[in-house]
Amino acid sequence: MQFDLTDLSLFRHVVEAGSITHGAERAHLALAAASTRIRNMEKSLGAPLLLRTRAGVTPTPAGRTLLQHARALLAGAERLREDLGTYTGGLTGQIRILSNTNALTEFLPEALGTFLAGHPHVSIDLEERLSDEIVGLIAEGAGDLGIVAGTVDTGRLETYPFRSDRFVLVVPKGHPLASRASIPFAEVLEHDFVGLDRASALQRFLAGKATRIGKPIRLRVQLRSFDAVCRMVEAGVGLGIVPETTARRAVRTTAIAPVELEDSWAARDLTLCIRSLKDLPPSARQLVEHLRKEA
Repeated sequence: MQFDLTDLSLFRHVVEAGSITHGAERAHLALAAASTRIRNMEKSLGAPLLLRTRAGVTPTPAGRTLLQHARALLAGAERLREDLGTYTGGLTGQIRILSNTNALTEFLPEALGTFLAGHPHVSIDLEERLSDEIVGLIAEGAGDLGIVAGTVDTGRLETYPFRSDRFVLVVPKGHPLASRASIPFAEVLEHDFVGLDRASALQRFLAGKATRIGKPIRLRVQLRSFDAVCRMVEAGVGLGIVPETTARRAVRTTAIAPVELEDSWAARDLTLCIRSLKDLPPSARQLVEHLRKEA
């Protein structure tokens, strides 16, 4: 049984993506090459590592065992690269961050920008996920640190406060709802909406809330940014839900009005979560300290 680090990294990406195609993309490999590597790993082991279905792939018991060891070995290799990087002048670390939509779009760009400017030999792999997914993935070792909604149970993870925000409804100026000071989410589901891309963690979160109410969101168009949502709302296409920080910025340049959402989940205390500060690679520890200072 001979697996190299490329094999292990590919396998981790495939399992986390739930797809050989998407795993190959994350690993920067051609699909044919990735499929061949997975088959050779299974042939070398003498047992299947993945269950393949139309919905994607999931690890077998052998695959779950391999995933656990792969994460540990890859983390060790990353620490080795960081330690040796100080002698070679090359990249001294890659940090894997999992973030919910709110933190990723509103707060991380500036915070990560200042960190990367001061650490030219560090790279960051940033992925958007739902908050509850992030907690599980960080606990499993799929990322170095995560940023989640403060309402999520983080279990035994170490946590630190990051930022505070809330989601608000945005409507065109002159809309009948523009005069409302606040409104419950269930009441606005009678209207058409402008939303984010289906892959967005926030859009999946809102869709889940709407499903529980029994009124699915009627999305007329889906976009890639909150600023684009605000511009489409101004055009009268539909209503939108965005962070209050976005809405405050957008009202300066677009004819929209924010309306507070009365639901408890609209308030977003964002939390930084990690497995253990002392066990993080040096560059990841430095980033955690940087984000704590930014908070």
